[in-house]
Amino acid sequence: MPNEPNEVVIGSAPLNRGDVVTVARDRAPVTVDAVARKNVAAARGHVEALADATTPSYGVSTGFGALAVRSIPPERRADLQRSLIRSHAAGAGPAVETEVVRALMLLRLRTLATGHTGVRTSTVDTLAALVNAGITPVVPEHGSLGCSGDLAPLSAVALAMMGEGEVVTPDGVTAPAADALREAGITPVTLAEKEGLALTNGTDGMLGMLTLAAHDLARLLDVADITAAMSVEAQLGTDRVFADDLQALRPHPGQAVSARRMAEALAGSEIVASHRGPDCTRVQDAYSLRCAPQVHGAARDTLAHAEAVADRELVSAVDNPVVLADGRVESNGNFHGAPLGYVLDFLAIPVADVASIAERRTDRMLDAARSHGLPAFLAADPGVDSGHMIAQYTQAGIVSELKRLATPSSVDSIPSSAMQEDHVSMGWSAARKLRRGVDGLRTVLAVELLTAARALDLRAPLQPAPVTGAVRDLLRTRVGGPGPDRHLAPEIAAAEELIASGAVQNCVEEA
Repeated sequence: MPNEPNEVVIGSAPLNRGDVVTVARDRAPVTVDAVARKNVAAARGHVEALADATTPSYGVSTGFGALAVRSIPPERRADLQRSLIRSHAAGAGPAVETEVVRALMLLRLRTLATGHTGVRTSTVDTLAALVNAGITPVVPEHGSLGCSGDLAPLSAVALAMMGEGEVVTPDGVTAPAADALREAGITPVTLAEKEGLALTNGTDGMLGMLTLAAHDLARLLDVADITAAMSVEAQLGTDRVFADDLQALRPHPGQAVSARRMAEALAGSEIVASHRGPDCTRVQDAYSLRCAPQVHGAARDTLAHAEAVADRELVSAVDNPVVLADGRVESNGNFHGAPLGYVLDFLAIPVADVASIAERRTDRMLDAARSHGLPAFLAADPGVDSGHMIAQYTQAGIVSELKRLATPSSVDSIPSSAMQEDHVSMGWSAARKLRRGVDGLRTVLAVELLTAARALDLRAPLQPAPVTGAVRDLLRTRVGGPGPDRHLAPEIAAAEELIASGAVQNCVEEA
């Protein structure tokens, strides 16, 4: 049985990206430590003092957004918070993935625990209890503009904390929130002053999706280096272009990493050695082979920038207004999603381009005029069999979609709230399309893996390198070798599962 994930502690030490992944995907439990609880209680004291003051304070004793000009009497403030959540839980469309909602919940819990939001410790405990019970609020896909936080998605979570709306139970059943909370022994929260804002004014959905996408993309770039090396080997390409001294002439760190990984993957290849002599008349390989480290490396460097942004956001307290240590409650613009929206859009570009260069490598292996002796489409009997012809069509269709998904969302501000919120980030939309892009890249690499492995088999009796051969052999545990045409869709799915599970990366490390 797999080991239980370690508990993630919120408070004394900052969360890291790995914590987000383990809570979102592995359902690691969370706990709020004593330091955080002390800070939360202190901030709540400041809010309660402002609630009793005669001077209006935004979100404590006034309405919200364009309605902030109205002062709310004490006896109506619980109604104000409840109305905020109900009205803002106005999303539409299909429910977003459970892992995204769990990441969002964890990240909002993290900000609440900073002691800069003014919520009660009981409200913090309620959100932590939902996470630990595996109760996932149903969050519709559409509704966030990525400014004033992910308002509609976070409101759907707050609504569930109130015992309203719908949730998904740990066994995957959609149920009324009131029933699920009762079953789990969780008392619904009645929100007090400032708490509605504190639960909804965050960039947590954007940050959660960025963190998960960055985790997945880092692994996919490792896979891309390996499938590219297999394609270079299968097409009788050279490994000399990946030498360290050549990379040092252009010292981008990501490029050096990818070139080194490709060189290591090709070390000891009989196939590469077979055409290294003076009788080889080829001067240089096509760009899709020769320039793979430059493309993959640029993607790595873009990812590193995005990870740095995520890491800064993971130590941020995002709310409006915020409670400061001296008791001031100040309005601010830290909820604006531009820092996240930009890098979410940036990442969509290398996702599309890494997929594009992989598709080009695949196409070369299938073209008898360019594949240096491989049969057309790697078919057993070209003409009778079509081999991997249509698998490349699948790649091409996905790559075309990825290019459309690379169009940035963050340049498309649409004003809202009667022009009070007159410039928004659209970072949630950027995150949603990046998730689709990462999934598409995984499929494109799965097709390259299938095709390159078949091409390596067809180079027999020459043997591939130990690393590329090990990856080929791993694939053969799930997918047969060359032969007459067979149903390819399950083979693509099997290759994709090997990539998604981390089996390909583990195989490379062990080879």
